[in-house]
Amino acid sequence: MDKAQRTRQLIVEKTAPLFNTKGYAGTSLADMTEATGLTKGSVYGNFANKEAVALAAFDYNWQQAQTTVRAIMAREPSNKARLLALAATYRDLPPGFPEGGCPLLNTAIEADDTHPALRDKAMAAFASWKQQLVTVIEAGIEAGEFRREVDAEQTAVTLIALIEGAIMISRLTGQRKHSSGVMLTLEKTVHDLS
Repeated sequence: MDKAQRTRQLIVEKTAPLFNTKGYAGTSLADMTEATGLTKGSVYGNFANKEAVALAAFDYNWQQAQTTVRAIMAREPSNKARLLALAATYRDLPPGFPEGGCPLLNTAIEADDTHPALRDKAMAAFASWKQQLVTVIEAGIEAGEFRREVDAEQTAVTLIALIEGAIMISRLTGQRKHSSGVMLTLEKTVHDLS
């Protein structure tokens, strides 16, 4: 990496937690310069504007989340076990998961009507995650782990909805027991696919 690429990477890595915890609207230029130790000119010399930094930060946070989850799922011996690993992963977010929780949830809620480019990033992330789960479910159907009549796409959407809903309710109430309860429902949903 050349100096400009290293500076861009530093900006992204240092601001990603800010955008994931404070959101787009809540993250100021002062926050970004404080986190990076760079001047306003350095930040905007590498990115056109705050939105460009936020988009790069979302990509970084989402990649971090997906790398963590996929590594955990990949250790499992079966497709069913891979889906069950989601419950354990999201019940207690592991090291390596982005600070501030799920970037998809955080970004989708904030960017819904106010930031089309961030909304598009969140939509693409959702579509990618859904497809990843559809692939696991379809492989489970082919391997005889799940019933043939299982609707892979609807099941994937349901699992994502359970995960994201659990995170939202737990954060809103400050009570992890809600997340634990929903993850039990996720596990039951996976068992019911057989």
